[in-house]
Amino acid sequence: MIGDYEGEQLVRLAREAVESFLINSAGKSIITRIPFAEKMGVFVTLIHLDEKGQESLRGCIGFPLPEKELFESVVEAAIAAATGDPRFPPLSPMELTRTVFEVSVLTPLEIIKVKHPAEYYKHIEIGRDGLVLRWERGSGLLLPRVAREMGWDIDDYLSNICFKAGASPDAWVMPNSELYKFQAIVYRESEPGGRVIKLR
Repeated sequence: MIGDYEGEQLVRLAREAVESFLINSAGKSIITRIPFAEKMGVFVTLIHLDEKGQESLRGCIGFPLPEKELFESVVEAAIAAATGDPRFPPLSPMELTRTVFEVSVLTPLEIIKVKHPAEYYKHIEIGRDGLVLRWERGSGLLLPRVAREMGWDIDDYLSNICFKAGASPDAWVMPNSELYKFQAIVYRESEPGGRVIKLR
């Protein structure tokens, strides 16, 4: 996996990509300057800080599978989180001074194999494990931080991963559904443009 130096560089890269894209539409060109050949899943999260320092989600896009070189994935995910998350309007250049950048590097997906659905409970730890549900009509992903921040227990977590996948709340028990878990190494700015810290 990555170390603290690489984690810091990834967060800096995410911010630089978005700043370059919003200001001069050149964000994607910077990937040629930072070679990092390893392929990993990654998500970039943008967090808005209001005048009182309260945080709210401003965008989150990523690639759960290691399909591209990590730095390329970070650039693409960062720009997409800023401009293409359908839940939010595109980020404006003026918002950059109030936006914290966070990068989550994912471990490979691990299918949770059980003989009975009740066994899932002993394989999932809130705050440590992210979940991916795949079923016949789609898939959904929740990062490890989500369940902890929402105060969910495992029942809530399982129901909400089904909702994220566009399935019924009990789809995780269906025989044709597959449940995967993963962990994330998370780095983020301590403040907009500030020093980079490791969360876990």
